[in-house]
This record gives sequence, structure tokens and C-alpha cells, in this order.
Amino acid sequence: MAQCVQSVQEFVQDSFVPMVAVLCSEEAERVTRKNNLNFAELLRPFCRLTSEGHMRDPNNQVQVVKNLRIFVNNVVTSPNRPPTALSHAQSKILNEVVLSCQPQEGVVNNVVTAGDYDLNFSATTPWFETYRENFLQSMPASDHEFLNHYLACLLVVSSTEAVPVEQFLKLSQEQHRIQHSGEYTNPKWFIPNTLKYYVLLHDMSEGDEQRADAVYEDMKQRYGSQGCYLLKMNTRSFSAEGDEQIPDPWSQYLQRNILHTQVRTAASSTLSGSLESHPLQLDITSSSGSLHTLGAVKTELKKGARDPESLAGGAGSHGACLTLNDHDHIRQFIQEFTFRGLLPHIEKNIRQLNDQVKTLILKIWEMPPKHFCSCPEYPKTMTSSWYPPEAPELQIRKMADLCFLVQHYELAYSCYHTAKKDFLSDQAMLYAAGALEMAAVSAFLQAGAPRPYPAHYMDTAIQTYRDVCKNMVLAERCVLLNAEILKSQGKYSDAATLLIKMTSEDSDLRSALLLEQAAHCFINMRNPMVRKFAFHMILAGHRFSKAGQRRHALRCYCQAMQVYKERSWSLAEDHINFTIGRQSFTLRQPEKAVIAFRQILTNDSRQTATQQSAFLREYLYVYKLKRILSPDCLPQLPLPCIHCSATRVYFGHERRLAEGEKQAATHVSLDQEYDQDSADMWCHLEEQLVAAANRGIVPVNFQPTQCCLNSQTDNQRHPLAVVEEPIIVEVTFRNPLKVSLALSNLSLLWRFTADDAPPSKEKMTNELAITNEEILALGVGVTVYSGFFVLCCHINIHSTFDVMVVHGKQDLMIQGPRLNQTKEDKMTVRHGHDQRLNFIVTSPMPLMEIFFLQFPTALLCGEIRKAYVEFCNVSSVALCGLRVVSTHPDFFSFGSQATTPLTPVSPTSAENNSAYKTLATPPQSGSAAFEMLVSAEDFSQPSGVIDIPIDGSTLQPGESTQLPLWLRGPDQEGVHEINFLFYYESTGKGNKISHRVLRHTVFICASRSLSVQASACRSCVPPHHSLGDKGGGGTLIFIDVENINMSEAGMREFHIVQVSSSSQHWRLHKCINPAKDKDCKLTSRERAKLCFRATRCKPQKDAIKKYTFTDLNLGNERIISSSTPCGDFFFRGCQTSESQRLDAPSSRTSCSSKTWSRTFFWCVSLQAYVVEDNKQLILEGQLHVALQTIGKEASSLTPREMVLLKFKSQLPPPVILPSAELSQLVKTSLHYPETYTHPFVQDSLCVVPVTLTLSNCSLAQVDVIIDLRHKGTSPETLEVHSSFTWVGQTQYKLQLKPQEVLCLTLQACFLQAGVYNLNTPRVFAKPAEQGAMCETSQQTASPSLIFINNA
Repeated sequence: MAQCVQSVQEFVQDSFVPMVAVLCSEEAERVTRKNNLNFAELLRPFCRLTSEGHMRDPNNQVQVVKNLRIFVNNVVTSPNRPPTALSHAQSKILNEVVLSCQPQEGVVNNVVTAGDYDLNFSATTPWFETYRENFLQSMPASDHEFLNHYLACLLVVSSTEAVPVEQFLKLSQEQHRIQHSGEYTNPKWFIPNTLKYYVLLHDMSEGDEQRADAVYEDMKQRYGSQGCYLLKMNTRSFSAEGDEQIPDPWSQYLQRNILHTQVRTAASSTLSGSLESHPLQLDITSSSGSLHTLGAVKTELKKGARDPESLAGGAGSHGACLTLNDHDHIRQFIQEFTFRGLLPHIEKNIRQLNDQVKTLILKIWEMPPKHFCSCPEYPKTMTSSWYPPEAPELQIRKMADLCFLVQHYELAYSCYHTAKKDFLSDQAMLYAAGALEMAAVSAFLQAGAPRPYPAHYMDTAIQTYRDVCKNMVLAERCVLLNAEILKSQGKYSDAATLLIKMTSEDSDLRSALLLEQAAHCFINMRNPMVRKFAFHMILAGHRFSKAGQRRHALRCYCQAMQVYKERSWSLAEDHINFTIGRQSFTLRQPEKAVIAFRQILTNDSRQTATQQSAFLREYLYVYKLKRILSPDCLPQLPLPCIHCSATRVYFGHERRLAEGEKQAATHVSLDQEYDQDSADMWCHLEEQLVAAANRGIVPVNFQPTQCCLNSQTDNQRHPLAVVEEPIIVEVTFRNPLKVSLALSNLSLLWRFTADDAPPSKEKMTNELAITNEEILALGVGVTVYSGFFVLCCHINIHSTFDVMVVHGKQDLMIQGPRLNQTKEDKMTVRHGHDQRLNFIVTSPMPLMEIFFLQFPTALLCGEIRKAYVEFCNVSSVALCGLRVVSTHPDFFSFGSQATTPLTPVSPTSAENNSAYKTLATPPQSGSAAFEMLVSAEDFSQPSGVIDIPIDGSTLQPGESTQLPLWLRGPDQEGVHEINFLFYYESTGKGNKISHRVLRHTVFICASRSLSVQASACRSCVPPHHSLGDKGGGGTLIFIDVENINMSEAGMREFHIVQVSSSSQHWRLHKCINPAKDKDCKLTSRERAKLCFRATRCKPQKDAIKKYTFTDLNLGNERIISSSTPCGDFFFRGCQTSESQRLDAPSSRTSCSSKTWSRTFFWCVSLQAYVVEDNKQLILEGQLHVALQTIGKEASSLTPREMVLLKFKSQLPPPVILPSAELSQLVKTSLHYPETYTHPFVQDSLCVVPVTLTLSNCSLAQVDVIIDLRHKGTSPETLEVHSSFTWVGQTQYKLQLKPQEVLCLTLQACFLQAGVYNLNTPRVFAKPAEQGAMCETSQQTASPSLIFINNA
């Protein structure tokens, strides 16, 4: 809780004080009215005793009474019973009391540092203390306790009365009638024999002092010297009022009393006497006469909240006839009454009550046992119990209350504890709760703390008041006391929990005050809980707002905002800012309202669209009023938000859309996102082009072309724009709200400076509706040379819910990158220049557009496809020097001028058009390969930059040309990004822009086709036995081809139509494959093995060594491999292989020691038959294999790709062991001669026919796959020779009918004599209806041995 002026002991003591009633005669009331006070108000500032009092307890022990305060009030009778909740008038009083107490402006607040929070708030809450004091004073008296009952009554008579004694008698009888007649339930009296204290009031300004003394002497004879008092006052005359300044101690007490009186008077007139009165209230008949309505009273109270002196009637208006001596007389009177009258009276009653209790207890113990069962029972309920006045439980409670009022807390605790047990046994829960409450307070106030504070007593009392008795007034009093006690003990967490539990919907003001105090408890803990403090401050502000306390609500929200501000609590921050804005606007603080609403609109909000619409409506309304106050300046709008750093500038026309089959070059557009790696790649390609155009040297002043500028490009230099070409400025507007913003009159304000011309500006108007984030491209056309600078955007925001328009602007201030080069830059924050909005316009330049025809998006690996490229000059300037470079130079070819075959310009389809140059050649068994010598200069371009062969090397304005383009599918499967960069120059020289480039990016999806693996071994045949070899020294080449295509839907089969080779030292001689069928056909998952003989080339006498191309066709047509496109991709593949070999690690010295000119390159030409749209298409392609070392296998696929082909990224399926039933689906057996003799000297290859018999042992169809490439690793197979291979087709996919027996003829090839194990084929079988993953390997019993002898 917040800090209080009083200590907790003083607060508790002042909450329960002896009550004294006042009855005055009319003449005595007239005397006191001279001071604008009644008698009770006259005594109130002096009711706290400054000296100690003494009394004796029942044990005759002296008890010291310190700092005692009594409460004096006029007697107000009421026939109504005390309510269990505050009435409407009482709630109105408390509300106005809190409203009148506001924090003082200019007061220095406390700063609390908790972690990284620095909170500035007021540590004290005087409005809460005022509410608490008024609440405790306005509590009605109850039957279950006597603390608010009157102990004594002051009978006041003026000395000017004719017979003062008779007036005393009348007042005494009136008091007796009020107490004992039974007509009134209020006021309540403590004991039947109430102390009557007779006061004779003497006015020194008009009365006879001697007569007053005589009357006083008579009073002492009648009532005793301890029962009466002569009070002399009004010593000061009205004429001396201005001579001496007398302090006014009544003001602080009368402010709240006037509030009570005015509200109660207004309520009495409006509610027609339905208001409950109680003895703590002033007599309404003695206050000012005019009755006001509640509205008028509220107006006066608000005025009084601003001027506290107006409530008190003006400074010095009270006690005008009293001097300082009179103040002392009043103070002495209170002391005499307390020490000589009240305390002895209390002491006597304590003794009497003690004796009565003891007597009752003794009588109960002396009664026979039979009377215990017939003791009188009082009628009781669950919440209350009616006890007669003589009941011993009430006597104990009375004694406890008397002891508590005179600070005898030890005896009070003992009595409360005893009464608590009796009440609980009788199920009198209201009485028991009261006893528990006061027992806990008594235990806390005991000097020396002999026992710990019983907090559980308070918890039980609160729960009983609230839940059982349904008495929220008593529950609130108990909470206020317990919270202060817990706070004094440092138990802030328990105090906060207690205060929060007391909040409810029946009183917004009480809930707001308690929530605020709970928030202060959280912040005052040893480890401050800052977020809980802020959260409960928000709850308190909400309840303050519901209670009409707008200033307190605004204060709570502002204090909570310190915690949530800039902490990523967007929802909470929006709610707080919206509430602060609305409260500030209601309280006539428009500046604060605008600031708060602006915070909502500038930050990202996660509110619902409905809530954000309300935010925007409030902001526009407040903003429009502010614009009316200052209409001259054009303000900066918070909406929409502009990402200045995201502003992009595009130079040139936007890309023209293609027509028909034409596909336009992608180039650069505003739709593309910037990527630094991609930018570096384009820069590297452009450097290659520039170097090729400048004889291999890159100029010093070379700057890469930047068609689109953004935050990541180099913007330190002024960009160059071409005259008569548009400049597009893309501005990113972001709407942080979920409601649309209607924008109009969007104008791009810019300044243009020409030679000898003043600056000008032009507005490009657009209309836009922003929902979330929109990108608006504003175009500017430039027709003259010089400087150009963009300034800002002018925007009008239209409200979507009414006809409200707000004008404003958004500046385009782009901040450059931070400098970090020098020491000064690193020590301070410095930013460079960003010139992307500051252009330089240059002379005209050529502009080219490129279109692609029949360009595929999907290819097989190694597939050859023919497309066309169209070049168009759309500018008024001729262009020349057309070149192209690509990230994949082996993907395309424009052909060689020396070897390019004649082809039709516009082919109709791929069905009747071949990409190769072919010759009809009948198949010849055992024929030698065709040879041709070709120079590498006809194909290769070492720099990688390709000159595009256009007629005349120049493209005139408006002219276009079309060239063929051959494409080859990448060797690796997957999606490949292939980039082209086209380069061209202007025929004119001296321009600031030396060249222009055009980008094009394509994505090719490559799918698997064939996998080619080749190996070379030396022939065992001596040179003189090789009759067909003229060169001698032959080498055997084994080529293993596998169909790895995964698409079984449209792909039917592959045909190997030709095998070609290219080398400076080796040539392909002939095919020695045992299979007589030259056309090798492969279906899905089939393999084939081909065997060839290679010989060395004839020595070349020319200075420039040429490459020997040899072709060995396996069909009816021969592909000329030395012409375009086969030869182009041959050499492109050689360059790629060499670059990969040179980039390999140094550990591969055995492979990289030989140059690529000694490498034997093999090309396998293929045809794929594909069914697409019920049509059969023939796809052509070629695969390359580079043999570098004898005995080492080479593949058309890279090792990394082979890994990707064999293993997938997902987790491997669980290993399922083959069951006995599945392993016996198919039985296999091999039939072959056990001994075979072959002359290896005459023929190095020995081919033996082997028959594989397959038997389906089941009654279902079985799918069988046979793999002949498997080599055994068992100990049995390791003991025999394993250097043999299966030739021909090496993989079969068959289907066996139920109980079918199938014989398959195989061919085994042996290179030398020995013993071999032929049991190497792997057979996989599965039922036809099962999935592909259920194949199971068939097991064989023993090895199958064959003996090969040399003849």
C-alpha cells in the first residue's frame, strides 16, 4: 500500500474512539453560531488529548492512556435499522470526497528503480486516506458490537438562560427518552446508565460572569464537581476581528462535514426522507437552510475541489469570536471532561461488567447438572443471533470494547477471545466475526507484542462478513485494518491479495481504490513486481473511470504506461494510449490526447478491426480539431507509415509482356526481390562481358549496371538515367491497422534542375486504398538533361465511416549506411550519403528486347532440344557488340558457323524435326567406327563469353532477328536456375553509359534418364594376333548403361542409337559385344553392358593438333558427332570436366596429373520414346563420360549425384527381415557346362551361355526382378575367381503366372582361365498385389562353380 501520514497504530486507534453525544439548548446553539459553528464542531479540533490519562483495571493495576482521542457529535435520531451496505447518499459522499482530493501539481514524485524500469509516481495517496477516514466515520452502529455506541452525553446550556437548571433537566429527560423509550433504534448507547456531563456555556461578550459563576456553583452542588463544567468563550469582539490573525483549526474538519451535509440535504429533498441517518452525521437542521439538488451540489463540490477554501466558508470565518485563550479553555474543558468524567466512568463500568461476568459464571457452575440441559435457548439464525441485554456473551463483549477504547489491549484480547468461543458455539456468526476482528487488532496493538498477530482471525472474519453475513461494510472495514497491519509487517504480497479479493461489482470506487493500493503493495515489495503494479494500476484506472473519477483514472493509466511503453506489449500499450487519449480529451487536454492517439497509430497493433476503427475515428476527430487551431502548416501524418529505406527506384520501361509462344526475357523488374548473392553473380558475369569487349581487361572506372536501386545496393554515387526513358519510384506504404485507409491526391513532389533553369516540381496524382501493406509506384518522365531530386509525398486521408478528410505529408528522407572505416566513424554514429533519389540524366542509348520461342521448362538429363531467340532493337539508336555469358555454359549453344547444319527456321513440332545432323547408314556387323578430325578452335571459346552471330554484327533501330538455340538438359536431376546476361553497346561513342545489359533467368526441371558407367582395361590379345587392328595395342572399353528414369507413366523405353568418342590420342575401333542386336533397348530399371575395342590414333603431323571424332552407330542412322550441336556440347562437357578436375583437392594427384587433352571422352547418344497427349514423341539426347585412367571406372553422373540418387533425404524405412514364405515364392536354378575350354590367345573374351530357370511356387502372380551386377562376398565365393562379368542386358523385370516355369538365357564373359562361381544373380520377388516395398530376396543353397580352361 502507499505511504500514509499516520502510523498503523495511530490509524487503528483513531478508527475506534469513545463516542460522546451532544444535546444543546437553543440559546447555547445561538452562542456557538456566532463562530459559524455548532457545539460539536467547536470541540472537534481539540478532541485529541496531549497528556496521559490513568485508570485502574479490575485487578487494580494502573493503565496509562496515551494520545487518546474522543469523537463528539450531535444526536440525530432515526427509526431505520442500520443497513448492511452503504446507502446511495453515503456512496455519493465518499465519491465526492475522493473527487475533491486530487494530487497536487508540481509535487516531486518518487522514482523507483526496479531492474531496467525507472518509475515516477506519487508514493502517497491522500485521496485514499480521506476515503478511508470518511468511510470509517460513516459506518452505522451495529447491535453485535458497541464500539460506535455513545458512552456519554454532553448537556450544554447557556448562562443567559432564565433558569439554566430547568434547561439541564429538560435536556436530561430528552436524552433519557431517546435512549429508553424504544422509539429510536439510532443513536445507540453503550450502557443503560449513560454518563451525563453538564456544561454551562458562558458568552463573555454579553453575559454576566458573576451570575454564571453562581449558577456553576449551584451545578457543582447538584451534579458534583466531576459532573459539570463552566466553559467561557467569545472573549473576542467583532470589531477586533481584523486586528489579530487567529488560526482556523476547523477548516480541515469542516470540509468533509459540509460535503456530508450538502449531499445529505440534497438527497433528503430528492428521496423524500428515505435516507437513513446515523449518529455520526451532523444535524441537518443546524446546517444552512437552502436545499440544493444533487446536480447543484455536484457543481459546487467540483468548484470546491478546485478551491478548498470555498468549502470551509472562507479563511478566518470560523471561530471569529474566539481568542487563543478561548482555544485553551476548550482544550482544558476536553481534558477535564475526559480525565474527571469519562475515564472514571469507563473504569467503573469495566469493574461492574467484570463483576457481573464473574457472578454469571459462578452461577452457571453452581447449578445442578440437570439444569445444563434446560438452559434458555435464544433464537438464532446462521448470520446473526439475538441475545438479550443481560446475556453474559454481550457483557463480555461490552467489557472487551470498553477495555479496547481505553487502550487496555491485553484484557480486551482476553475478553474478545472468550466471547469468540461463545459466539461460535452458538453459531452467532456476525457476533463471532466481530469478536475475531477485534481480537486480532487487540493482539496487534499490545505493547511488546507478547503474541504473534493472528492473521487467520482476520481472514475468518472477512470471509464471514462477506460470504455468510453478506455485510460488505464490515468486510471492507476489516480489510482496511488488516491490510494496514500486514503492510506494517512487510507482508505486501498478503496485503495485495487481501485487497484484490475485496473488489467486486457493487462499488466501482471501492474497487478502484483497493486495486490502486494493491498495485502500491506490489511495487513496495523487497523485489518489486513491476508488471503486476502496472496491471493493477490499469484495473484501478478502469474502475475509477466507471466511478466517474476521470482525473484519477488518467493518473493511473499514465503511471501504468511507464511499464508497458516500448516493451512489446502492443495490445496493452494500445489500450492504455486509447484510454489516455479519450480521458485527456474529456478533461480538455487536446495535446495529450493527440500524442496518445498518435502512439496507437504509429506502432504495430494486434487489436481487432473493430477496435482499431474506433482508434482511428477518435484520432481523426481530435486531429481535425487540432488542425483547426493551426491551419497554416502542413503537418506530418502518422498514417500511412512509409518505409523510406525500402524505397526503390527503377530506371527504364517495364518489361513488355510476351505474345503467343514468345517468352520475354525476365531482366529486372520491381516484382523481383533483391539478393546479394545474385547481385554478386550478375556483377561477375558483367565483368566477364566487359573484359571480353576490352581485350580481356576490365576498365578501372567500371561500375556494374544497376537498373533497380534499393537499400542494399551501392547508392553512394549518383545513378544515371537515360533521357526519354521513365523513372519509377516505388514507395512502400504500410498500414499498421486492420482497417482500410482511403488515400487520395497522392503526389510525388520533386525538384528538377536543368542547365540555366530554375527548379520546378510536378505532381503525379494517384488514389489508393491501403488495407495492410501496399507498394505504390509513382512514375516521372524526364525529357531534358541535368539533375533530378525527389522530395516527399503529399497525402490526403479519407475516413471510411464519415466525410472527414485529413491533409498531411510524408517525407522521403533516406538515411545512408553507417560509416565504419575510420576511428572517428567507429567512435561516433555517422551515416554516408544515399543518392538513389538524386539522378543524373544522360544522352539516348539503345534498348534491346529479347524473346524466346519453344523454350522448354523440363528436360531429361542429357536431352537435346532446339529453341529460337529473337533480338529486337526498340530504341532509336543502333546497337552492336552483342554477346552473352551464362552461369551454365554447357546448357546452351548458338552453334558453330563452320559446322552448323541447315535447319528450318520455324519448326512445327518435335515429332518431325531432329536437333542432330544425321546420315542414313545401314547396320554392319563388326564394322569399324567412322572417323573425323576436328579442330577445337571451331567450337571452344576459352573466356566463356559467346559472341552472338547476327548478320552484320549490328542491329538497327526497329530491326529484329531470330537465331536458333540448342539446349542440353543438365547431367544432374532437380530444378536448375540458369542465368543469361546479354551485352550490347551503342554504335556512338562518348556516352556516360558505355554499355547496357539484359538479364534472363530460366528454371529447368531435369529428370533422370540413363546412367552411363565406363571402364577401360588392357586387352589380353597380343598385337600380332589382333588381325583387325592396324594400330596394335588395343584396349577394351566396358560401358554399363542403366535406365534410372523414375517416371513409368509416359516414358516407355530408351534406345542407345550410337556411341561416339573424342580424343587427341585414342579412337573408338569397333564393338565386340557378344549380343548381335546392335539397337540396345532399355525399359524401366533395366541395365545393359556394352564392350568396345579402342586403339590409339595415328600420329598427327600438323602444328595444331586436332581431335579425332569416331562414331559407331547401333541403328540405321549415324549422328555426325563433330557437327552442331553434338560437337558443341562435346567440347562444353570437356571444359566443364576439366574445370571440375582442376578444382579438385590436391590429394587427387593421380587424376589431375594428366591434362584433359589426353582424356578419352565418350558420348552415348540415345532416343527416348515418350507418350504425351496420346501421341508418341521421340526425345534425343547424349550423355558424356570422361575416361582418364585405365582400370578406374568413370560415370556420367558426379559422385554427389550418385549419392542423391541412391539415398533419399527422408528417414530410411525400417528393415523388414524376409520371411520364410516370401523367400520361397520363386525357386531358381542355373544350367551351364561344368567345364568350358576357350583359346584366350586368339580371342581375349570367353562368352559362355547360361540358362536361369525361374519357377513360381505359388498360386498367385509374382513380379520378379533379376539383377546380374551383384558380386558375392561370402567365404565360399571368395575362395574362387570372381573376375568375370555378365554381358548384354544386366537387369530384367518379369511377371510369372501361377506355377509358371520360365527359362532365361544369360551370357557370362570371362577374361582368363580359372574356377568361377556363377551364383551371383540377385532375384527379387513379391506378390503382384503388394506394394513395391515388399520385395524379398530369394536365397540359393550353394555356389555354382564352372571351370574355364585355356586351349
